[in-house]
Amino acid sequence: MSNPSNLNIAARPLAHGLSVADLRHRAALLLPDIAEGSADRERERVLPRDQIRRLAEARLLTFRIPQSYGGSGSTVREVVQFIIDLAAVDSNIAQALRPSFLFIDSLLASAPEDQRALWFSRYLAGQVVGNAGWEIGGNNGAVATRIVKDDDAFRVTGAKYYSTGGLYSDWILAVATDEADELVVFVLPTDREGLELVDDFDAMGQRLTASGTTNLNGVIVHPEDIQQRAFDDGKRSIVTPFAQLFLAAVEAGIARNVLADAVRFAREKARPIKHSSALRSVDDPYVEHAVGEISARAFAAEAAVLRAADSIDAAWAADLDEAAVDLAAVDVAQAQYIAVEAALKAAERLFDVGGASTTGRSHNLDRHWRNARTVANHNPRDWKAAAVGAYRLKGTALPVSGLF
Repeated sequence: MSNPSNLNIAARPLAHGLSVADLRHRAALLLPDIAEGSADRERERVLPRDQIRRLAEARLLTFRIPQSYGGSGSTVREVVQFIIDLAAVDSNIAQALRPSFLFIDSLLASAPEDQRALWFSRYLAGQVVGNAGWEIGGNNGAVATRIVKDDDAFRVTGAKYYSTGGLYSDWILAVATDEADELVVFVLPTDREGLELVDDFDAMGQRLTASGTTNLNGVIVHPEDIQQRAFDDGKRSIVTPFAQLFLAAVEAGIARNVLADAVRFAREKARPIKHSSALRSVDDPYVEHAVGEISARAFAAEAAVLRAADSIDAAWAADLDEAAVDLAAVDVAQAQYIAVEAALKAAERLFDVGGASTTGRSHNLDRHWRNARTVANHNPRDWKAAAVGAYRLKGTALPVSGLF
């Protein structure tokens, strides 16, 4: 364990806003402790409530908050690097925090000043935002949850699934359709009467992302809970490529975690097979080859993700010029494809580093493939490749669907 004095960093008074260097230092102190026991937590289904709270209190969700609001004003590349680093120690935690990071960029992209000031102050106070947008049963992302007028407020009724990070959050961002069938975005405190968070996520991987059901049982929504934001189905938001790149960053982190486990297992657990030419597994040429391949795939995934992050930064630098945003979407789609392929293949090759012992449940090495596969299923990679191919061949724009 780290020195306990290092773990109370959130409690130390701040004389000024934290720089990116400050946040990196805090991450360097916390991530080794978050890594400890992550495989056991996943195997035993122990929700990482404490780990997520410590990250939030250390202000590590605030990278993108501008300096004028007391944040560090990081680039997309800098926050994506942190996401990769976090996913490399616990991919469940990284994905569980995805809604918090995306909400900040959505505020930067389109929210009025009063909402930015309010929410940035909440983040800087260590609060966490979860998500309750998606539903089961509707086609093409249809929203059946309804919000209706109720005197001076509103009432919302419905059920959400894939409520990523909800159980760890102070606030839940949700979407409903109003009486004119228009989408309404609102954010509710998780202790609001009638709001029920259920720990029923049953995917084979990313089991601790708390991506289960959110029931909205006639929950009151005050006018100030509603996010004033316009929907433009014909124009790509810069938040969309960032949302997709976040998933690719989680995949890159998984690939790096695979490499760490491969090296550790070969050094500490594996023994040469009977007909090996080596006396130690680390000297076996096929083990060396497997670890080298895993390393190359992890390297490629991270490089592709960071290159795509640069494209998003370029779009911001161009004042979100439509062509720049579209180009960022292309680069992100390519990075997603590479990151998914790299993580899945690396996770498979991990089992070539040792013999039958690699499959032992106590090691829980299969979690890497299960986690990578589960993240990959958010957006099928074949769609990504086909869309980029159509763009290269015919200049066809990528879909404006929220998934590119």
